[in-house]
Amino acid sequence: MLHEYRDVITHMKQNDAANAHFLKIFDRHNDLDTQIAKGESGELPMTDLELEKLKKEKLLLKDEAYAMIIEYKKEHNL
Repeated sequence: MLHEYRDVITHMKQNDAANAHFLKIFDRHNDLDTQIAKGESGELPMTDLELEKLKKEKLLLKDEAYAMIIEYKKEHNL
């Protein structure tokens, strides 16, 4: 997720206490990515509606994480 901000994300992860919410979002996004891949491959049975719901949730989390990354980057002059 957001590979172009890998350095900022690493910096954020090093300060777990201050960025607990970001880490929760990051982990949930990765979990959803795995579930979606399994759903698309047929490994995890799910309907198109269920798959669409997971994709929408993943996108919302990515948007929220992006906003947090940009804010963190500004605050820490990265």
